[in-house]
Amino acid sequence: MEILTLPKLLKKFSNSKHNKETVTDFIQTAQVRLGDKLKPLKEYMKDKDIPREDIKLLFENIQNRNEYLTRFYNLSLSIQPDKFHMNEIEPMKNKEMNNNEKTVYKNIIRNLHFEDILKNTKSGIENNPTFLDMLSDLYLRNIIDYKILTPSARHYIKEGRLGSVFSSYYFRASIMNPYLVYSLNKSVLHGTKIFTPTLGWSSYCYGFLECPDVIEYVGTDVIPSVCEKTKEFSKMLEKQKDSKTSTTIYCKPSEDLFKSKSFLTKYREHFDLVFFSPPYYRLELYEENKKNSENKQSTNKYETYEEWLEKYWEKTIQLCHHVLESNGKLCYILSGYGSDNTKEQYDLLGDMNAITKKYFKLKSIQPMYNKDIYVTQNKDTNDTKKEQIMIFTKK
Repeated sequence: MEILTLPKLLKKFSNSKHNKETVTDFIQTAQVRLGDKLKPLKEYMKDKDIPREDIKLLFENIQNRNEYLTRFYNLSLSIQPDKFHMNEIEPMKNKEMNNNEKTVYKNIIRNLHFEDILKNTKSGIENNPTFLDMLSDLYLRNIIDYKILTPSARHYIKEGRLGSVFSSYYFRASIMNPYLVYSLNKSVLHGTKIFTPTLGWSSYCYGFLECPDVIEYVGTDVIPSVCEKTKEFSKMLEKQKDSKTSTTIYCKPSEDLFKSKSFLTKYREHFDLVFFSPPYYRLELYEENKKNSENKQSTNKYETYEEWLEKYWEKTIQLCHHVLESNGKLCYILSGYGSDNTKEQYDLLGDMNAITKKYFKLKSIQPMYNKDIYVTQNKDTNDTKKEQIMIFTKK
């Protein structure tokens, strides 16, 4: 299993041809990205009345990129051996689930899926570059996204908080904290045989395999790299813990598994828990599987929201009903965020729950705190915009 080291990260953004550049050279050659268009920096400075001193400060940050990249690596990508296993720590309590508690457990996930999470997964919201695309432009090509030059961003840069600008303005695929998965199962769900209709960047596998009572984990996803890395990761976890947990990973859309006779026969009323955080419709757009056109992301596979609900969501819920034993639990985490960020207007949470209730009985709803997810960037405090943990039982 390949791990991204700090030297490898620094090498990705090294650019010797810019090392001898002066701030004057930078102003003359750099460009500003405005959506799909580029504008010379010197013209943009004049149009927006940006002082040379502000550009000089940004230039110095670019020249000293290794300082930021090292901080970023240590905070978000570094794997600490003494904080790797969760099975000996206290789980979060029921109704106190926080995706930002013990975030060190997210680091291995970001590290394993570095480019998929920070580059290859695009935002469904227009003109929202990915974190790695923005860094590559800035550090390797002298292209500055216009948001870095806004008055508020320049204020943060003067305060030495360039990292806050990067983390606030640029898209990163959302990650479920494996510690939250572990805590939910230990404190609330108590699953022993688990199926997940997505893999959640290997987070679900990690959290569940850290629970001593789990004897079987089965998951599926449409991203081949995520499937392969989850297989490798699960083998490493099982070897380290000398675990007898059975792990099986499929690389197939969940709705297509509902058409698989062999899968339906093998797992009929087999699991006591199904868990996942389903796609928020078009909020995150994953890189397509070019080798297998059938393994498309559901939002690209179906042309309309109504078709997506019918052919992705309802078929997935029917699959969950089929594989769950009597009184088995279905748990998913979802919010209505994203419903008003496209030209279409829809009630994501209401529509998806209405379909689920055709097959399952709602047992409980509790909030999940998550400061990093898109929902907190929206000032609307309506509950439909907050992430909710929904637990159903099989009818």
